[in-house]
Amino acid sequence: MRRAMAVALPTLVSLPKPNPNPNFPRTLFITPHGHGRRPPLRRIPTRFLSLSTQPPFSSSSSSSSSTLVSLPILPTTPTKSIVDLDPYLQCSMPGKKLRVAVLLSGGVDSSVALRLLHAAGHSCTAFYLKIWFQEDFENFWSECPWDDDLKYAKAVCEKVDVPLEVVHLSDEYWNNVVSHIIGEYHCGRTPNPDVLCNTRIKFGAFLEAVESMKFDYIASGHYARVIHPSFSEKNGPSVLALSKDVVKDQTYFLSHLSQYQLSRLLFPLGCILKDEVRRLASLMDLPNKDRKDSQGICFLGKVKFSEFVARHIGELEGILLEAETGDYLGNHRGFWFYTIGQRQGLRLPGGPWYVVEKDVQNNVVFVSRNYYSLDKKRRTFHVGSLKWVSGSPPEFDNQLRCKVRHGPNFHNCSITTGSNEGSHEEIVTVHLSEDDQGLAAGQFAAFYDNEICLGSGVILDSWDRKNFPICTKALEIAKMNDKSTLGKPVRIMNLDTADCKR
Repeated sequence: MRRAMAVALPTLVSLPKPNPNPNFPRTLFITPHGHGRRPPLRRIPTRFLSLSTQPPFSSSSSSSSSTLVSLPILPTTPTKSIVDLDPYLQCSMPGKKLRVAVLLSGGVDSSVALRLLHAAGHSCTAFYLKIWFQEDFENFWSECPWDDDLKYAKAVCEKVDVPLEVVHLSDEYWNNVVSHIIGEYHCGRTPNPDVLCNTRIKFGAFLEAVESMKFDYIASGHYARVIHPSFSEKNGPSVLALSKDVVKDQTYFLSHLSQYQLSRLLFPLGCILKDEVRRLASLMDLPNKDRKDSQGICFLGKVKFSEFVARHIGELEGILLEAETGDYLGNHRGFWFYTIGQRQGLRLPGGPWYVVEKDVQNNVVFVSRNYYSLDKKRRTFHVGSLKWVSGSPPEFDNQLRCKVRHGPNFHNCSITTGSNEGSHEEIVTVHLSEDDQGLAAGQFAAFYDNEICLGSGVILDSWDRKNFPICTKALEIAKMNDKSTLGKPVRIMNLDTADCKR
């Protein structure tokens, strides 16, 4: 397989000769100079699918992506009929006859998104992004991490008769996402690769690559809504809003997009619950209808995170110290394997134990069994690298909501502005209405006004001087040059029998 070429301004170029197998997707490479020619598009302009279902149901549909309507209960008993997809097209701009580039991963969500856009009457081309740099790992993992994904993507496109193209962005992914992640972990911070992937690759490098192909929109299977301005307000901003499914909502991962990026996007699943998407996949008889959702870091697939870190950063033995007593509890493989609040992988008896702080300079990890004690929770922190979806900062006079991690939970918060010492970078101080113990430097904090996502920034190292308290003995041991003099680790007793020193 040819490798992609790293370029500054990528364009898409078709391979000079078509694949002898007409059913296999074309492969595209990012090249510095090229004149991409778009293949003829084929579509079936219908909003009705002949499926194995109960007798048909009917419901009024809405073309507005900003208003959610109740959807009919999808049938589950298999009998032959036709299913009306109109009620599920609210976020697909039905009736506009758009040219849409659809990001297809081989998973259920993006496949259903493709089918809905096709049913809405749009001219669709599917794109599979090959972001794996598998040439570097061909002897490291036993199986290619993207073969199954591409197989399912191809099968979905064949079923709906939509062309599929493979775009190689391996070098762009390495330079803009993976190398940044490795650097952040090496500095003791915890980055979010999914936010970076959306901003820099899916809706960054890919959007630039297909710019010359004149698509009206880029679509994906994300759970979020984009409310575009009406024709009478065409100069107004596009708005990122919560998905109908608040549990699956992915606006947190999309919160660092620019206004230009957001204005080019469609998310057909933003008006549908996850359970409905699964039922639709079954009713559509998609080849991947029973496939499990992917989990974990976006580029790792089945690979364990610890294996990836060990491969690229290596291992360096350090010590584990109890934060409250300074007791030497054992050794670790390197502080970059751990994040604040982590419980798994410590392998200490008498727990549960949690990572509470890291000494990056001395490669020491501090742990505690009192991570959730009330006197150690935090509610004030600083955020930098801010990006506001509208292009300008919001009014901070209003009470806002904040997410400090992906999930359905919000904090009410207030924000005050400032600047970073020694630079002109804008930072904000965030005051949560309640405590949160799991704040991790390098993660993103996303801000909301009711259902509207305003933007996000990176959580900084400072928490208003409320780091987890480390005792003097532990700090002194951490600075020792020769830690071999510590002897053997102390014998850890269970909490109910230990004489805990505070």
